[in-house]
Amino acid sequence: MTSSTDRIERSTLIQAPRSRVWRALSNAEEFGKWFGVALKGKTFKPGQRTQGPITIAGYEHVMFDVLVERVEPETLFSYRWHPYAVDPAIDYSKEPTTLVTFELQDAGEGTLLRTVESGFDQIPLARRAEAFRMNSGGWDGQIRNIQAHVASA
Repeated sequence: MTSSTDRIERSTLIQAPRSRVWRALSNAEEFGKWFGVALKGKTFKPGQRTQGPITIAGYEHVMFDVLVERVEPETLFSYRWHPYAVDPAIDYSKEPTTLVTFELQDAGEGTLLRTVESGFDQIPLARRAEAFRMNSGGWDGQIRNIQAHVASA
């Protein structure tokens, strides 16, 4: 686990082939199952937005809204979003986004998943620290979720 004020980094070894971890990341419907967002019928395509309601208790009012940047099969998946954009009274559309990148590497019998969210130093100061703190904890949970999801399949 590494972090600075601008980025959150997590690395984890998942005991599954790279193709299985890739599917959990790049198939929008499957991503939604472990990430906690309803993405039935949705896809991830570079240059396109993907949206769906969050299904995590207490966050059902939040819309998952990402702009897919890169999809490099079984290697890299990235998107941009507004971090911790949970207050319905705030218009986050004028704020900069952070970049979330998932990178996969073979690691013996499993797959090394590296997750990085960067760009927090560009978020307005009034909400930067809370967005960083909440997303940092959120990534801890999401790493556990993808591990459990892949293991259960």
